[in-house]
Amino acid sequence: MFFVHPIFQALGTLLAFYVLGLGISRFRMLHLQQKARFNWKLHVYLGITCACIWLMGICGGLYMVKTNWHGLLITGYHGKVGLLTVPFILFALISGLYMHIKKKKRLLLPLLHASLNLAMVLLALFQFYTGIYILQTYVLGI
Repeated sequence: MFFVHPIFQALGTLLAFYVLGLGISRFRMLHLQQKARFNWKLHVYLGITCACIWLMGICGGLYMVKTNWHGLLITGYHGKVGLLTVPFILFALISGLYMHIKKKKRLLLPLLHASLNLAMVLLALFQFYTGIYILQTYVLGI
C-alpha cells in the first residue's frame, strides 16, 4: 500500500519532464524567436494527465498517512511541500486550459504558466528526495 503513492507520483514526474520538454519548444518559439516544432494538442493532453496524476497522488498520500499513521502532515517537509504544489497544479490546469480554449498571441500568461510549471517540476524533485527518506526511515526501517 505504501508503494502506490511513490510509484504514482514518480510516473507523474516522468511525464512532467516530457511535457516540460514539449513546452520548451513553445518557449523557444515565443521568447527566443527560434524555429521549433510544438505539438500543442499533445502538450495539453499530457499536461492535463500529469496534473491529474499529481493531484490524485497527493490525495492518496494524505489518505495513506491519515489511515496508517493517524495524522496529517506528519512527514514534515514532504507533506507540506506536497500541499504547496496544489495551487501550482491548479494554476497549471486553469491557465493551460484557458490558453487552449482561447487561442491568441500572448507573451505574459505563457511565460507565467511555464515558470510556475518549471518550479513545480523542481518541487517534484525535492519531493522525490524527501520521499526516499520517508520510505527508507518509516516504511522500510532502514
